[in-house]
Amino acid sequence: MSTNALIEVDRVSFSYDTGRQILSNLSLTFRRGQVTALLGGSGCGKTTLLRLIGGSASPDAGEVRFDGQRVDAADKPRMYALRRRLGMLFQFGALFTDLTVFDNVAFPLHEHTDLPEALIRDIVLMKLNAVGLRGAAPLRISEVSGGMARRIALARAIALDPELIMYDEPFAGLDLISMGVAAKLIRTLNDVTGATSLVVSHDVPECMAISDHIVLMAAGGRIVAQGSPQELMDSTDPEVRQFVRGEPDGPVKFHYPATPMGQDFGVEAAAP
Repeated sequence: MSTNALIEVDRVSFSYDTGRQILSNLSLTFRRGQVTALLGGSGCGKTTLLRLIGGSASPDAGEVRFDGQRVDAADKPRMYALRRRLGMLFQFGALFTDLTVFDNVAFPLHEHTDLPEALIRDIVLMKLNAVGLRGAAPLRISEVSGGMARRIALARAIALDPELIMYDEPFAGLDLISMGVAAKLIRTLNDVTGATSLVVSHDVPECMAISDHIVLMAAGGRIVAQGSPQELMDSTDPEVRQFVRGEPDGPVKFHYPATPMGQDFGVEAAAP
C-alpha cells in the first residue's frame, strides 16, 4: 500500500439482489489530505462505493482497504472502530427529527466516546459555530430550513474529527448562496483538519472549484477519466466533455436501454 493512500478499492465488483451489476472490477486509490469528487450520471455506483467504504455493504469480489486494513462488514468490532474514524454526510441529512440541533450533533460523541458532558457541550458548540449555526443549537429540526439542516448534518459528520469525511450529494436542493457556503466549508474543513474528503455529486462547477482530484464514473462503475479539475476540463474525450460541459448530445444517452416503444404498446413498427 502507498503510504499516501488512505482508501484503496482493489478490483471490487458489486451487484444488488436484482442481479444488476453496479460495479465491475473497480480499482481506485484515494490519497490522504485530498478532496476527491466522484462525478457521473445517476446509477453509476457513486453512492454504492461510499457504502462499501463505510462497510454498510460488502463487495461480491475484491476488497476495500481503509488505512491498510480490509473493510469487513461482518467484523462488527472492527467496523465500530473504523466508523469512529470517518464521518458521513448523508444525501438527505438523516437527522433525528425528535432531537434538537444540539443533540443531533452530540449523538456521535455520546455513542463513540466517554467524554464528560461539559466537554461534549463545548465540542458541539464549536462544530456548530464552524458551520455558522451555534445560535440554532436549541432549535428542533422542524424549525430549521433545508439548507440549515444540511449544515447541521455536516457539523454532526465532523463531530469526532474524522480522518475521512464522505459527502453524498452535499449540494442537492440548496440555493446558490447555500451551495457556495457548503462548498467552501468542505474545502476549509478538509484543509484545517487535515482530513481526506470524498464528495459524490452531480454539481460539476462546485466540485471543480474545491477538488484536488476528480473521478468521472459511468454505468457499471466504469472509470471514464480521472485527474485534476483542469485536466478533465481540458479533456478532448467526447464522454468527458459531454459531462463536464452538460451537453445534451453525446456518447451518454438520456434513455435507459429498452425495447422499441411499439413493442411495449402492441403497435407494429411502420413500414419504411
